[in-house]
Amino acid sequence: MRNLSAHDLVRYGMHAVFSLLLVFNFACEDDDHDDHDHDEGHTDADGFVLEDESGTEVYREFEGAVDGSISLNVGDTLELSVHFLDHDGEEIEHEEEGDEDHEGGLSISENNESIAKVEAEDHEEDGDDHDHDHDHEEHGMAIHVIGVSSGSTSFKLQLMHEGHADYTSTNNVPVVVN
Repeated sequence: MRNLSAHDLVRYGMHAVFSLLLVFNFACEDDDHDDHDHDEGHTDADGFVLEDESGTEVYREFEGAVDGSISLNVGDTLELSVHFLDHDGEEIEHEEEGDEDHEGGLSISENNESIAKVEAEDHEEDGDDHDHDHDHEEHGMAIHVIGVSSGSTSFKLQLMHEGHADYTSTNNVPVVVN
C-alpha cells in the first residue's frame, strides 16, 4: 500500500464532497418532483378563515397572525365554514374528487367541552342536510360550536389527510360563551 500525498488526500476529499453534494441535490429534486406527482391530495395551507352562515369572517389565522374570535351565548349553536388559505392569503379551492376512500377532514382538539363543544361537520353532498333549513351551496368543510356554559376556552384545528395533519393551526382559536 502506498502513502498518499497531501495532494491526493485533497483530491479524494473533494471527490467525496462533490459526490455527496450531487446525492443531496438529486434527493431534494426528487422530493420536490414527488410533491407534484402523487401528493396532489395534500393541502399546502398557510392559514384559514372561519365564516358564519352569512359569509362574514369571524376568525382568521394567516402565517401565525390572528384576527377575531368566536363569541356565542349559552345554548346557541354556530355553524362556521372553514376555508384554508394559500401562501398569498387566498382561499384554496377545494376539489371534489369521486374518491371518498381517503382519510381526511377536520380534527378538533384541546377545547374544554364543559364550556363549548366544537365539532367538525361531515361533508354533505347534494344539500341533503337534515339539520339545517337553508340551502348548502358549499362543498367545503364546517364546524359547529355549541355554547354549554359561561366562560372561555379555545381549540386547535387540524386538516387531516391519510392519517396525518396537512395543516395545524399555529394558535388555538378563542371561544367565549356568555
